Amino acid sequence: MLAHSLSGLVVQMEGARILAAAAPGDARLRAAVDRAHRLAKSGLEEARQAIGMLRDADDELPGPDRLPELASGFTADTGIPCRFEQGGEYRELPPAVRLALYRVTQEALTNARRHARPDEVDVSLDYLPGAVALTVEDIAMPPLKVSVLAGEPAAPGGYGLAGMRERAGLLGGVLDAGPTETGFRVRLRVPA
Repeated sequence: MLAHSLSGLVVQMEGARILAAAAPGDARLRAAVDRAHRLAKSGLEEARQAIGMLRDADDELPGPDRLPELASGFTADTGIPCRFEQGGEYRELPPAVRLALYRVTQEALTNARRHARPDEVDVSLDYLPGAVALTVEDIAMPPLKVSVLAGEPAAPGGYGLAGMRERAGLLGGVLDAGPTETGFRVRLRVPA
């Protein structure tokens, strides 16, 4: 995940560099620098969390309580509305499940930012009997705008979907991902 934050930071800084060279007074320059700053802070927090995880500090790991923050951060960074909804009766989840929900949401939003051209993104978390289900869906109107994940060749070095599936499998869960009529959907279901 740290690599994704750093990748996003590089993209934002490159955009800011181009704007600074072409139009130093452009108001978009400030916005690009602000987004880069948020990504740098996020990357630093992810590095701290990784160190905490290595030290077995489970209580400090991000979980479903931070999904609304991811959704609002996505909107702030992209200008694309991202809604979060939660269903079912909240209950405490094991640390590994909490972290998986957070990381899969983070990765799916990163993929939507990098590969899709959505008009909106919906994130939903449902507490079910014996399980928890997460859905992240990007929606484009008109349907199926250009999307790497919807059938175009992927950029080299991408391990996002494979990593999400591995994470789900380690928890005895299932991750399904694929194009829809209006975009792309990632669904995670894990026992909890």
